[in-house]
Amino acid sequence: MLDRIKASLPSLAPAEQRVGRLVLTDPRAFANLPITELADRSHVSKPTVVRFCRSMGYDGLSDFKLKLAGTVSEGVPFIHRSVDADDKTGDVLVKVIDNTVAAFLKYRNDASSLAIDRATQALLAAYNTGKRIEFFGVGNSGIVAQDAQHKFFRLGINTIAYSDGHMQVMSASLLGPGDCVVVISNSGRTRDLMDACDIARKNGATTIVITVTGSPLAAAGHIHLAADHPEGYDRYSPMVSRLMHLMIVDILATCVALRIGAKLQPLLKEMKNNLRNKRYA
Repeated sequence: MLDRIKASLPSLAPAEQRVGRLVLTDPRAFANLPITELADRSHVSKPTVVRFCRSMGYDGLSDFKLKLAGTVSEGVPFIHRSVDADDKTGDVLVKVIDNTVAAFLKYRNDASSLAIDRATQALLAAYNTGKRIEFFGVGNSGIVAQDAQHKFFRLGINTIAYSDGHMQVMSASLLGPGDCVVVISNSGRTRDLMDACDIARKNGATTIVITVTGSPLAAAGHIHLAADHPEGYDRYSPMVSRLMHLMIVDILATCVALRIGAKLQPLLKEMKNNLRNKRYA
C-alpha cells in the first residue's frame, strides 16, 4: 500500500501530494488521527484528505484508514526472496510458496474494493446489454487472458481472448460504447497492449487494466486494478505476478457471477451434467 502511494505521488495534485507524504512519513499515526488533525498537518482542507483517499482507489477516508491500519499492524512479511542457482529443492519450495502467500496477503490489505466494484459493474453492464467483453494479454499475460475468457465463458458470457498484437488492434478497432476490454500486463509497458488499449478507449469502450501502479498502462485505462509486486522482469519466468493476475480474474468472475444471480445455477448444473460422460466413472 505504501509502495503504491509512493509510486502515485507524481500524478497527484499538489495538495493531495502533501496528504500522501504525511501518510508515508507516519502511516501508523495517519491511521489513528481524526480528519481535522490530518488536514491541519497536511495544510489542506478536509475534503482534500478524502479526495486523496479516493484518488488512491478507496471508498473514502474510513476505508483507506482501515486498509492502512491492517498494513502497518499486521506487518505483512513481504520479503521477496529470490531463487538462487545453488538452492536445494526444499529451499526453492519454501521461497516460491512464501513469496506467493506474502504477495496474496499484501494484496488483500492493499486492494481497492472500489476499483474492483467499478470493474464488476462495467463487466456486468456489458453482459446485460449484450455487448462485447474481451481480454488482451501477451506472453504470460496472454495465458492469463485465456484463463479469464474460460472463466467468463462458463458463466454464459460471450467473450474472447487475444494474445496476438495484430488481432488485439483489429479487435479494439471494432469495439464501441458499452463494450468492455480487460488488458492484463505484468510490466504495464508492452507497446502492443498500450496501442490496443488506446484504440479501445478512443472508440468508447470501457477499458479495465490489470497491471502495476505507476506504469503507462495503469494510466491508460478507465479502471486500474493494481497488481503490485517486487518481482523483477529479468530473472526466470514471472511467478508471483501471474498468480496475482489469476487471483484478480477469479475475484472479478466471482463478483460478476454473484450479481448475475440465481439464473446461473441451471446453466452450470446442465454444463456439469453434460461433462460427466467425458470422465471415467
